[in-house]
Amino acid sequence: MEIELLSDEKIDDLQYKGLKIIQKKDGFCFGMDSVLIANFAKISRKNAIVADLGTGTGIISILIAAKQSPKKVYGFEIQEDLVDMARRSVKYNDLENIVEIENEDIVGISKGKYNKKFDYVVTNPPYKKLETGLVNENERKLISRHEVKCTLEDIIFEASKLLKDNATFYMVHRPERLEDIFCIMRKNKIEPKEVQFVYPHVGDNSNLVLVKGVKCAKPYLKVLEPLIVYNEKNEYTKQILKIYGNERK
Repeated sequence: MEIELLSDEKIDDLQYKGLKIIQKKDGFCFGMDSVLIANFAKISRKNAIVADLGTGTGIISILIAAKQSPKKVYGFEIQEDLVDMARRSVKYNDLENIVEIENEDIVGISKGKYNKKFDYVVTNPPYKKLETGLVNENERKLISRHEVKCTLEDIIFEASKLLKDNATFYMVHRPERLEDIFCIMRKNKIEPKEVQFVYPHVGDNSNLVLVKGVKCAKPYLKVLEPLIVYNEKNEYTKQILKIYGNERK
């Protein structure tokens, strides 16, 4: 299928079953964190309705729709240009019957028609507090990386309101924010259930953490096997190749 691109756009290969995504040449591009959270989120309920908070260009929504069997995935994004790219990517991948991209502000979204609608909420939110880290001059990158439009607390509060009771929350974030994540999750009735640390190489410090929580559940936390990205040859490990369905070139 041919798709019209703007002069500052490109098509990237998601390296899974021919999936493609439209991105800005100079904008915020997806990283492995999006691929990992899309794989970590297990959509096992029949006729599941999934929310992807802060979908950006739609990578998580597209991967979940293509790799799993949800009835519907709603990708919510506040930036209009990213919404347009995400919608065209959904069309390009022939997923319009499953994925719907909504131009919505996450803050306050649960007050409307989406309250207690979802079986799963998945998110790859901005990692950095606004007053920390180098502030990127590109507004699109700034919003994607820093808590400009919504904070960690905003994300988890809205997720809890969007989820049905006993429904599941998935998030990827930085390990240094894990204490905050757990505290805010419990404050909002989402019980941490699984955590998996991601390491670039054996012996490195963890640079990502994958978190699963269940709304209104009893306490019980399981720490999963570490996920190592690169082996001693600086090639993807079998764990990562498995996530890509061994189609990674």
